[in-house]
Amino acid sequence: MKAKDDLSGHLLAGGLDGRHVPVAVIGGGQAGLAASYCLSAAKVEHVVLERHRIGFEWSERRWDSFSLVTPNYQCLLPGHEYAAGDPDGFMVRDEIVDYLRDYRHRFDPPLHEGVDVTRLGHDGHRFTLTTNRGRFFASQVVVATGAYHRPRIPRFAERLPGSIIQIHSADYKNPRQLPEGATLVVGTGQSGAQIAEDLHLAGRTVHLATGNAPRVARFYRGRDCMTWLDEIGHYTKGITEFADQEATRHKVNHYVTGRDGGRDLDLRAFARDGMHLYGRLADITGPVAHFADDLRSNLDGADAVMEGIKDLIDAHIEREHLDQPTEERYTPVWEPGHHVPTQVDLTRSGITSVIWCTGFDADYRWVDLPVFDGRGYPAHHRGVTSRPGLYVLGLPWQWTWGSGRFRGVGEDARYLTEQIVRATQSTRRVA
Repeated sequence: MKAKDDLSGHLLAGGLDGRHVPVAVIGGGQAGLAASYCLSAAKVEHVVLERHRIGFEWSERRWDSFSLVTPNYQCLLPGHEYAAGDPDGFMVRDEIVDYLRDYRHRFDPPLHEGVDVTRLGHDGHRFTLTTNRGRFFASQVVVATGAYHRPRIPRFAERLPGSIIQIHSADYKNPRQLPEGATLVVGTGQSGAQIAEDLHLAGRTVHLATGNAPRVARFYRGRDCMTWLDEIGHYTKGITEFADQEATRHKVNHYVTGRDGGRDLDLRAFARDGMHLYGRLADITGPVAHFADDLRSNLDGADAVMEGIKDLIDAHIEREHLDQPTEERYTPVWEPGHHVPTQVDLTRSGITSVIWCTGFDADYRWVDLPVFDGRGYPAHHRGVTSRPGLYVLGLPWQWTWGSGRFRGVGEDARYLTEQIVRATQSTRRVA
């Protein structure tokens, strides 16, 4: 479907300047598009503002071999469920970008690309949005920018010798962009484990500083583990069902990969095959990296989580009397020695580059409204903040595990649309 000339594409100069819109959606990623689809279905007039272009985060901040870790059939954007030929496969980076751009063309959202909202405030009567294309107003606002804004790099990175190239995972593309020599990868969340594997498969020498991220098996007893968890109901559990909601909301994701049809990521196997593993990177003094003495506990902890998930699957199979093949449990293929190095001279070890796979910080400094907790994170219930008319969408564990993913963002968008319609009707009754 062809986009409307006055609502999509790049914003014409002054196109929104001075205008008032009923609803402004900030962010044109999967969350913003899902919100727009639901608002359009409810016949709510709105605009969607995207700083860059559709698919930018996926195309520019993911590496070349990147793929989803959730099966394709779990891509459930409203009105755009995955319908291609490989439901149990894993879309690669360019396919994800195409999936989002196809979504945009399917329902023709009122999208303005290239619009950077630099301040969101309230004048006592309505929300004010200051942008690079002018200032305008809205009765209600959905902030759909996610929570991964600013690459997080520890301050001691400043002490690395200038001869060592440093990049964040957001800027990593492929092994060819790095200088000759070994690479230190810091962090073993999804990005760290997958990038370490990418370098390892390319024949590069990899040193890996581990963390306490858990892992999950790709397949168990004949099915993908994420399919099992979906069937068990794990993905539909609301955040309020967990005893420690804040810890749940901010915990690190399990590492696994969808690459080449999907497989486990086993750090022990990497070490067996020549990768150098250490504990958590604690400090840097000149060319010397200092590691915590926790490699064994990091590996054991990740394996314990994986086996615990298998316990859940076993219990589900038994409870439902399912006829599934049995499978032997994991046996460690490598164990750390008694003297794992806690100090490594990077220069002498031939390390010429460091990749910081240390996550992202949320950056809402442009939102000039008192709706944040002590860490600068939006305080909300199911995306509804304490400021009437202000909502957030696309956050990790906003309501369920899938909230920040293609799996569950649509349900959150539908819920917020109901709140927006209800608020609009209430305002009309008062008027």
